[in-house]
Amino acid sequence: MNRVGRLDEAAWGLVHEALEVYGNDPRAVEQLHRQFARFEEPLRIAVAGPWRSGKSTLVNAVMGEAVAPVEVADGRQVFTWYEDGPEPRVTAYPAGGAPRDLAVTRTASGMRVDLGGGRWDQVDDIVVQWPTRALRHAVLIDTPAVSTGVTGARPAGEDTPSGRRALGAGPAAGGDAELVAGPGGASTMERIVRETDAVLWLSRDGSSDELGPLHAAQSGMVARAAPVNVLLVLSRVDELAGGRVDALLTARQLARRHRRDPRINTRCLSVVALGGLVALAGRMLSEPDFAGLAALGRLPRPDTDRLLLSTDRFTAVDFPVAVDVETRQRLLDRLGIFGVRLATTLVRTGCDSRAKLAAELVRRSGLTELRESMNRYFVDRAPVLKARAVLMALESLIRAELRPGATELLARLEQVLAGAHEFRELRLSAALLGGELRFDAELAAEANRLVGGDGASLAARLGVEHDATGDELWARGSTAVRRWQDLAEDPLRGIDQRRAARVVVRSCEGMLAELS
Repeated sequence: MNRVGRLDEAAWGLVHEALEVYGNDPRAVEQLHRQFARFEEPLRIAVAGPWRSGKSTLVNAVMGEAVAPVEVADGRQVFTWYEDGPEPRVTAYPAGGAPRDLAVTRTASGMRVDLGGGRWDQVDDIVVQWPTRALRHAVLIDTPAVSTGVTGARPAGEDTPSGRRALGAGPAAGGDAELVAGPGGASTMERIVRETDAVLWLSRDGSSDELGPLHAAQSGMVARAAPVNVLLVLSRVDELAGGRVDALLTARQLARRHRRDPRINTRCLSVVALGGLVALAGRMLSEPDFAGLAALGRLPRPDTDRLLLSTDRFTAVDFPVAVDVETRQRLLDRLGIFGVRLATTLVRTGCDSRAKLAAELVRRSGLTELRESMNRYFVDRAPVLKARAVLMALESLIRAELRPGATELLARLEQVLAGAHEFRELRLSAALLGGELRFDAELAAEANRLVGGDGASLAARLGVEHDATGDELWARGSTAVRRWQDLAEDPLRGIDQRRAARVVVRSCEGMLAELS
């Protein structure tokens, strides 16, 4: 038994109302019909951030395959959509033209495609179908680098003098929002905001400079009311702590500090530290790679430390270990100098097989935590995030095309946002898991479960088996309501705890209303 998606229904109803208001505008009607399709499509997760922040490495680590980046013939950056498919297939979607299947060449760093005589400056999107479980419930979008020099964003719905154009619809890249055209096409950040449901924002250290474009883009009524679609990923953690083997630990500590920083946690659901190269190496570690690392791990530690002081020493011809230059260079490309240091240390301390070393690299990299966060905050809340994206597109249309009835429609949209309890649940779950709320462990776990942090079904929220009877669900829900009502009214609790308890109470009341 699943809870009724009330926010979905409200968003669906608003789009129907908008069709009545904009029924004589074919372009607006087409855009609104695309919003209906969003509810049935996989969740769209953008991987975004500044140049060299590790976007393609993250995509590869999540998929467990070296498929990103997709390099086009002239080096131009495009949006690359990765979706599940029965067999590998790459399709280009030119602006205003027919889709075109591309020939693919695998490279050491990913894939290279060629348009076969076509013009790359007319291609905005490439869709990669790839058979993998990682893409079963979501589409990953590798985006062009975002300039950290951006200090503002054009308001939703504002045109450039050049006018507008729509993205050609494809299997995944079915453009649901109008894109502002200009000399360089729509800005990367604008497209990310308008066309995706959730964002993995990559940053080296979470500095304000690297978060600037993200903050500037979160404008508009919907974005301000529901900043619930971003996970901040500290993606170059191997560069922290001077590349020492404890760099990942240092990065996790930094992530915890960022979670408590109101300048960050008001914009992002959570902060995760990821050693991207280490994660990818763990997913793709081969027996020859392990053999090379094992040979290094058998050296006395002082000798290994000396050889790993720099990349020049590690790749020198007169290397004292029987590991050829090509293997050492491959290890360096795959793991980085930090990853090689970490791997040899792990070999020396008990990871004596490829499987053990691969598992430990993945565990230490932060990839498991990242994937759990993506599932908890994005995939499990897909209907909420899709509804949010639809509401943003609707707000953009209304503000760009004011006409009789539009003002009333905007007011109803504002009412929907004010009553969107699902957004409060998502924020509360993030605050509980991030340690921002000081409930004891048992209460925090119960609150997170009741607001859907362990699953959105009634049984998951109430902590019973999926085949529990209605009477069992009602009894558990009634008990939870009374307990959390007492906490919400407890004068000995802090104001943040009482507010959180009221959110839990409303969640419980919603479950009882559904059961009745």
